[in-house]
Amino acid sequence: MAPDAPVVQVVDQILTQAMRDRASDVHIEPSDAVVRVRFRIDGTLKEVLSLPASIGPGLVSRIKIMANMNIVERRRPQDGQLTMTIDGKEVDVRVATVATIMGEACVMRILDKTRSVLHLGELGMPRDTHDAFSKIVRAPFGMVICAGPTGSGKTTTLYATLSEVNNDSVNVMTIEDPVEYVFPSINQIQTNEQAGLTFATGLKSILRQDPDVILVGEIRDVETTRVAVQSALTGHFVVSSLHATDSVSALHRFLDMGIESFLVASSVLAVVGQRLLRRICPSCKTAYVPSDEERIFYEESGGPE
Repeated sequence: MAPDAPVVQVVDQILTQAMRDRASDVHIEPSDAVVRVRFRIDGTLKEVLSLPASIGPGLVSRIKIMANMNIVERRRPQDGQLTMTIDGKEVDVRVATVATIMGEACVMRILDKTRSVLHLGELGMPRDTHDAFSKIVRAPFGMVICAGPTGSGKTTTLYATLSEVNNDSVNVMTIEDPVEYVFPSINQIQTNEQAGLTFATGLKSILRQDPDVILVGEIRDVETTRVAVQSALTGHFVVSSLHATDSVSALHRFLDMGIESFLVASSVLAVVGQRLLRRICPSCKTAYVPSDEERIFYEESGGPE
């Protein structure tokens, strides 16, 4: 990319390339001499472009205009969202800016709405985990939590769960921030804090819509947690995600937020702790013979012989 290319063209090319590379996030980071552009692909950041430092303010301003953000305000963090078409696909981009000592930095989360939702059998769960989880998600009431750090595939698991339980005999409703995939037969609500529609208020409204299955995009605060627990105890099946390092830590988060232990025990059916693992490319993979030391480690770690 030419360093003197118009800012509009630079932004479009960055987003187009990120989409083609299947990047989940784009980082624009200013420094003394250059503006570094990095893509997060398969969980790992990779530098893809280095631009003159002088283009940095214009680059971020262009993105803020596209996301309907305040381009004059450069001191406070801002969040925004934009929708654009890349290679014939509609793409949602969540934008977050923050002021650093070198200037405004920007991170864009790319949400490809055209990607198909995976089913539970395609998530890579071990067979026994898949069989147990498939039975649990057919419970008439209770709560299932997907736990993990940011970017660990929690939303993918939640959507796969919805595709498993959704049918004409149940009313499935969601409250999300944002709606990453549109289900034709599911009533989906997107939060709007400016309008007073938070996870907690949205969940309370959903309870008046005669739901059978409720997806809460993320449990973030005490009020949302309490309403979700009460929903699970009063005849609704609730699925949600929680930022935690593992399943046990997720339960501790409930207790730390003041939810009584007997309510947690009565409402939570399962907690799935997960991470994303890179998969070997089926087109370019080659055979590998492990050493005796590697083979012993693999077998002791629970791998098949």
